[in-house]
Amino acid sequence: MPPSLYDIPLKTLDGTPTHLGQFAGKVLLIVNVASKCGLTPQYAGLEKLFETYRTQGLQVLGFPCNDFAGQEPGNADEISAFCATNFGVQFPLFEKVTINNASRHPLYAQLIAARPTATFPAGSDFVGKLSQYGMQPKQPDDVLWNFEKFLIGRDGTVLQRFSPDTQPDDAPLVASIEAALAQSR
Repeated sequence: MPPSLYDIPLKTLDGTPTHLGQFAGKVLLIVNVASKCGLTPQYAGLEKLFETYRTQGLQVLGFPCNDFAGQEPGNADEISAFCATNFGVQFPLFEKVTINNASRHPLYAQLIAARPTATFPAGSDFVGKLSQYGMQPKQPDDVLWNFEKFLIGRDGTVLQRFSPDTQPDDAPLVASIEAALAQSR
């Protein structure tokens, strides 16, 4: 049996060893992020979600990833400075992870196993757009692109997976966060 999500070894962006256990009892929104992506402006919305709901128990967690067209080439200092300067990011950022290859980070292996497909906004043609650029996923359960979102309940259960084109203020995402926050603490 794989370890709990809370026990998987991680490192913060500055290299400090940690794990998600420090967030046990909170609702987590885990997002693979990148600084050179067309979706990068989502950082602002993610920060707003964090600021709006953190006192109720939401924790947004950013995992930089360079798997998608090399759109996160920066080192830890560059990523940190970019996020703080351009978007005022206060939510925790972690070391770069690999998501869609043989060395998939154990956190993402568990997230994907728990929720193999993402929910898309109404009318989304995100997969079609990726296909036009020859960027379709290799495996059906692969993370599609930067800014895919996994919602984790207070008990560590992976509740939902949202596509990269789901904006942080999209009603279904916000409603899912609010429902998860309403669960007993």
